[in-house]
Amino acid sequence: MNIVLIGYRCSGKSTVGSLLAERLERPFVDTDRVIENRIGRSIQDFIAQAGWPSFRRIERQTVRDLAVMHDLVIATGGGVVLDPENIADLKTNGWVIWLKADATAIRSRMQQDPDSALTRPSLTGDDPRGEIEHVLETRGMFYESAGDCILDTTCKTPQVVTDEILALLSWSGGAGQGLSGRSDLLKPLETEGRHAR
Repeated sequence: MNIVLIGYRCSGKSTVGSLLAERLERPFVDTDRVIENRIGRSIQDFIAQAGWPSFRRIERQTVRDLAVMHDLVIATGGGVVLDPENIADLKTNGWVIWLKADATAIRSRMQQDPDSALTRPSLTGDDPRGEIEHVLETRGMFYESAGDCILDTTCKTPQVVTDEILALLSWSGGAGQGLSGRSDLLKPLETEGRHAR
């Protein structure tokens, strides 16, 4: 079973995913990097020339291809949840974890990332703070619906978040095995994740 990280940009998916994969001795896959390898250029350049719909089509195929693989740690793009078929595919063979963070933390992380402007194209054309708040509000329901569990990364280091995921995996008896689709087990798991600070 795969471990799939979802969430808004700069919520910690790539960093935590890489750490998690190292600890579990599994391959780590970042869907955005896979897409860039396929299109042969940066996502920002591709979107500027071909537009978001074209990007989403490539993202859809990438998710479809990865979802049939096994024992991966997958960090997804922030908008992967907008297509219900993406989530259905990922859940077929994956345990989906929503890494969430508040707008202040996300903006701070973006400002500290020298490559952020190059690798994270604007979604709305608004000022960065306004865009973050708008997108978090509009996507929140999609992330919550898709996630098998939720971890708040706002005030945590990537190492702490990684440790929390490993603890949840240990509690579940494996890589989310038996958790997906089990509301009786997910309820306490979600409660623990929602209140982690």
